Amino acid sequence: MQSIISVRGLSKVYEGGFQALKNVNLEIQQGEIFALLGPNGAGKTTLISIICGIVNPGSGQVLADGHDIVTGFREARSRIGLVPQELTTDSFETVWNTASFSRGLFGKPANPAHLESVLRELSLWDKRDTRIMKLSGGMKRRVMIAKALAHEPQILFLDEPTAGVDVELRQDMWNMVRRLRESGVTIILTTHYIEEAEEMADRIGVIHKGEIIVVEDKDVLMKKLGKKQLTLQLQTPLADIPPELAAYPLELSADGAQLVYTFDAQGDRTGIAGLLRRLGDHGIDFKDLYTSESSLEEIFVSLVRSRA
Repeated sequence: MQSIISVRGLSKVYEGGFQALKNVNLEIQQGEIFALLGPNGAGKTTLISIICGIVNPGSGQVLADGHDIVTGFREARSRIGLVPQELTTDSFETVWNTASFSRGLFGKPANPAHLESVLRELSLWDKRDTRIMKLSGGMKRRVMIAKALAHEPQILFLDEPTAGVDVELRQDMWNMVRRLRESGVTIILTTHYIEEAEEMADRIGVIHKGEIIVVEDKDVLMKKLGKKQLTLQLQTPLADIPPELAAYPLELSADGAQLVYTFDAQGDRTGIAGLLRRLGDHGIDFKDLYTSESSLEEIFVSLVRSRA
């Protein structure tokens, strides 16, 4: 699949010596939803800001739809829509004028039909003549998305788009994101709601201390790094795991009432049958058992901790 964003050897050092990005290489494919995850201060916003032309790169190259974001700034930036974390709009302007002005900034001719479609999609049509200052926080967030979509970008950045918004708006936004992806728009999002990335993204990238530490298809990442666990509720609590079971990756809960076995679900054999036989041989009975699988959040935390 063709890359619509190409980041090569990108580094950024701010005044004072803080290195926000370290030799970042990243290819984002046309028409995908790409989730960029990382703890606070990892470099997510700096990376997005450089690609969008808000912050100057230190070294390296960034191409947006084949256009260099430095030497071909106008062409590159016209391909990109950005919904930033902060709500930055003219409070005295109306919703309609705000979206219209944003379209004009990119040299696009007036297209009332497109703006109407965007505002209706975002449930803003009835608010088109309302001044921004009179809108709720959720409605202001919708206006930011309308501004980003006004000039019909091919690439849409969503930087923590659902931070502080209600559940209904969050669902509306993700439904809209899916429809945009279906129309060919490439979506890059950062989010603290990792369950959203797990549900929405095609691929996941994790950034930590200015470095990309993993980029992988979401499903492949879950299979590679995810773990499955079998939890046994014991009939009688154990004080310790018997030495004869030391070969098995077992953990005993603090109260001795649960035995947890971690296994590779992708392997030819899980080892569960053999474990259950060994438990029976040692008179260890259980009253219930269930399996669970690592979430993306657990994988993310594990990756970051391993680089700490």
